[in-house]
Amino acid sequence: METGQQVAIVTGASRGIGAAVAQRLAGDGYAVIVNYAGSTTEAAQVVAAIEEKGGRAAAVQADVADPAAVRRLFDAAIAQFGHVDVLVNNAGILPSALPQLGDTDDATFDRLFAVNVKGTFNALREAATRLRHGGRIVNFSTSVIGLALPGYAIYAATKAAVETMTNILAKELRGKEITVNAIAPGPTATDLFLTGKTDEQVERLAKMAPLERLGRPEDIAEAVAFLVRPGGWVNGQTLRANGGIV
Repeated sequence: METGQQVAIVTGASRGIGAAVAQRLAGDGYAVIVNYAGSTTEAAQVVAAIEEKGGRAAAVQADVADPAAVRRLFDAAIAQFGHVDVLVNNAGILPSALPQLGDTDDATFDRLFAVNVKGTFNALREAATRLRHGGRIVNFSTSVIGLALPGYAIYAATKAAVETMTNILAKELRGKEITVNAIAPGPTATDLFLTGKTDEQVERLAKMAPLERLGRPEDIAEAVAFLVRPGGWVNGQTLRANGGIV
């Protein structure tokens, strides 16, 4: 049913940063579509946590790498809440094993680009025509682009593509008052980041930032909340939310 309430789609929202973003936006008064690829139970838990605090949310399964699934995601959001105002393109993958470029196999390369680039593109293409006037789009990049760490060449390349699409789409949406920005987190304490790393590696990465700790999902959600607020003047930019690591 159409209401005056702002509606946000958060992709990859069943856990980690995406779950924190979904819950933060719900707390700020948005109705939230909690998108997930395969984690049905975890997505339901995020919805339940939002509803327990009086918010409105619904879980919708869709693999963002599939353009038809992304169209259905937007269809479901509109059927549930009447419209879409905000897209947070959080869904992405980071393999636990990160070989150097010369040792990267085709399957790893193809999967990273399918989800991180094509998945972002699929959602952006829908948002470009289906967000209401004055909407907000937030994509996800990475501070690894600035750090240029060995082993992250392909992952960082996918996010560099996201930053480029962010800047250009902001210009292409002239006249709609829709802002398009990206968040580039640094090391953040999520399962995606921690998997495959030793305690020593985690400690070393935590100490790299002047604030001497890993980011928290809530830190990134705070930055997203800033970028989606009404009346924003930041547009076509990438905001590095990393505690000063780069």
